[in-house]
Amino acid sequence: MNLRALGRSELRVSELCLGTMQFGWTADEAASSAIMDEFVQAGGNFIDTADIYTTWGSRGLAGGGGSEEIIGRWMKARGNRSKVIVATKVRGKMAEGAGGEGLSRERVIRCCEDSLRRLQTDHIDLYQCHWADLSVPIEETLGALDQLVQAGKVRAIGASNYPAWRLMEALGRSDQRGLARFNSYQPEYSLMERALFEMEAQPLCRHYRLGVIPYSPLAGGFLTGKYRRGGKVESVRATDIWKKYGTDRGFSLIEKLDEIGRSHGKTVAQTALAWLLGNPVVTSAIVGANTPQQLRDSFGAVGYRLDAEEMKALAALTDYPRNSRPIWD
Repeated sequence: MNLRALGRSELRVSELCLGTMQFGWTADEAASSAIMDEFVQAGGNFIDTADIYTTWGSRGLAGGGGSEEIIGRWMKARGNRSKVIVATKVRGKMAEGAGGEGLSRERVIRCCEDSLRRLQTDHIDLYQCHWADLSVPIEETLGALDQLVQAGKVRAIGASNYPAWRLMEALGRSDQRGLARFNSYQPEYSLMERALFEMEAQPLCRHYRLGVIPYSPLAGGFLTGKYRRGGKVESVRATDIWKKYGTDRGFSLIEKLDEIGRSHGKTVAQTALAWLLGNPVVTSAIVGANTPQQLRDSFGAVGYRLDAEEMKALAALTDYPRNSRPIWD
């Protein structure tokens, strides 16, 4: 699996990143360990989690932190900590022990210590703000993150779900005050969810060299190929996915992905990931799975690239109004 530089950091990450929101929720610990084994055996080295995974679902682990604990036990059992790039996040509300929610200095530092303990490690490779906290001055949050970097507890920092203006503000404050700088950005981004990222954050990330690691690149599973006109899907989120994306526009896209994929001997999901990874601003796409078999299909996107006409044909089916595109893009 190809490794790519993450922004301006020293981290080199695989072009697919393993998302672990499902660990302790729809995948138990045995399944989660098998999924991670499958991922590293395929050459992946980048695992993304968050302290709040999972604080929901009937199988969720009370209080959050369950995903981090599973990853920590797996790394200890395999003795592979030095070979894995671990990314986690701070911001959301934990059931206990971390003082509510938010990105205050005290809470960021305390939550980092808690994540280090759950992960059974002395450092986090990429520590991300899960989403913005507008009640806390950005200098305070950056100061806390800088303190963690200086202490060697965090190697690089990033932001997830930030509006572009807040991301720009953070970059400016870091430069002005000599603080650690965001090196990555984690947005929701897929063929079904393009405008929010492409209109504002994409040109910013390209100009300031932030590595982009999109989550939900298959639109919550809609672009896996199992959703078809007149079909039926049974899963935890299937009803919501049908309501959101099960339109003529959505099914036309799946049919085009199927057509292009078959011409390359690839699947719908692999072709959707290839479109995303063909965007030069994207560093790594976050993929999740409940079983090793589900994960295996994603590996077909490694090294698979579409030509310009194929990229254009897919984009045309999910385009947004031309007059909304910023002049600098």
